Amino acid sequence: MKTKSIKRMLASILMAFESFIVFFATLAGFGLKVADGPVVWAVGLSLSFLLIMTPAVLGRKGSYAFGWVLQAAIVAIGFWLVPMFYIGGVFACMYAWAMIAGGTIDKAKLAFERANGIVVQTESQEVFTIENDDKKD
Repeated sequence: MKTKSIKRMLASILMAFESFIVFFATLAGFGLKVADGPVVWAVGLSLSFLLIMTPAVLGRKGSYAFGWVLQAAIVAIGFWLVPMFYIGGVFACMYAWAMIAGGTIDKAKLAFERANGIVVQTESQEVFTIENDDKKD
């Protein structure tokens, strides 16, 4: 049985929702003419695409750091569209919460499974067993 990472699940949900927010911010930026139309669309749609595709690679080496780069890019959009400082900040805080809480839950779940002798295969391909030293007569 393979268990899913809660950290990956929380980050995936957040990034999928955030891609829609960035798309709507792109529409707002285009309507407010914060920059040339093609530039607004190129930046906004590229970020939306990256946000919706990143959950597919979460769990691999460097993928969570890439998520932080995306969060910083969204906050940086605030230089052209000021409300994105606040919206991006809120999402960066939620991403931090997803990393901390998800990692904590994954570690607790792994400890519980080890303590109860449950053999599972995690996303990191770690397999373990707990041997019982009780002798039956």
